[in-house]
Amino acid sequence: MPDLRTAVGAVELATPVIAASGTYGYGVEYDGLVDWSLVGGVSVKGLSLHPSKGHPAPRMLETAAGMLNAIGLQNIGAEAFIRDKLPRLRELGTRIIVNCWGNTPEEYEQVVERLDEVQGIDVLEINMSSPNKREWGRPPASDPRTAAEVIGRVRARTRLPVWAKLTPNVTDIVAIARAVADAGADAVTLINTLKAMAIDVRTRRPVLSNVTGGLSGPAIKPVALHLVHEVCKAVPLPVVGCGGIWSGTDALEFLIVGASAVQVGTANLYDPAAPARIARELDQALQGLGESSARAVIGSLRTN
Repeated sequence: MPDLRTAVGAVELATPVIAASGTYGYGVEYDGLVDWSLVGGVSVKGLSLHPSKGHPAPRMLETAAGMLNAIGLQNIGAEAFIRDKLPRLRELGTRIIVNCWGNTPEEYEQVVERLDEVQGIDVLEINMSSPNKREWGRPPASDPRTAAEVIGRVRARTRLPVWAKLTPNVTDIVAIARAVADAGADAVTLINTLKAMAIDVRTRRPVLSNVTGGLSGPAIKPVALHLVHEVCKAVPLPVVGCGGIWSGTDALEFLIVGASAVQVGTANLYDPAAPARIARELDQALQGLGESSARAVIGSLRTN
């Protein structure tokens, strides 16, 4: 049987498959529905220092080969997560990746400082890339200097590994990845959703209350794969690939272009056991290639 273990920098994972933030709650809601031994980690719903209500409905819409969402980073806040979710999440035995955010650089510092005090968290994933936060104006990860400022500030506030979650809604994602690498990020997660919208032709109004939302699902996989490839070629930083992964073969494609691990998002909304299923399918795909491990295929792309 192939060895599915991998690592994102210093963070060892039992498998390369992680449940993506915003699609798996706080992890504990899925206990009993998934084989945790096959899940490399859970990236919890993005936390702010204080609770956030997000946007009013309608804020989700199924689309061809995907979905639109404009949830707006609704969450219970760091204190409630630490008190009510984290103790049980620790018992599941998988890596705990805490996605977090703020509306200002100072708020990023504050939430990271609070989370750094807590035992049992393996990684802080810094969300600078949601296309649905009006308070941001534009995502911090859309500008190299702003992205570097946020990462530099949080890097100074935590001993934990820092993963920077980047946006595809930029002209040059490599420039952003280089900026966060120079500022102290330990890895990058990419991509987040593509900014998009839908119209109700009867009312001639946007379907989503936020007007625009983020497009995810299989429709964006080719875009995600391309951007992961570009960053892996140009930036000496581990990459966690995310975007449209629905099967073990999808995950394998991301590993081949250089990702050290992958995150599964929208698929979880259709199949709560998707991370474990995809890990099993990845195992089968590796066997089919005659490979002995997941690590053996990382960065094995042939272009000539």
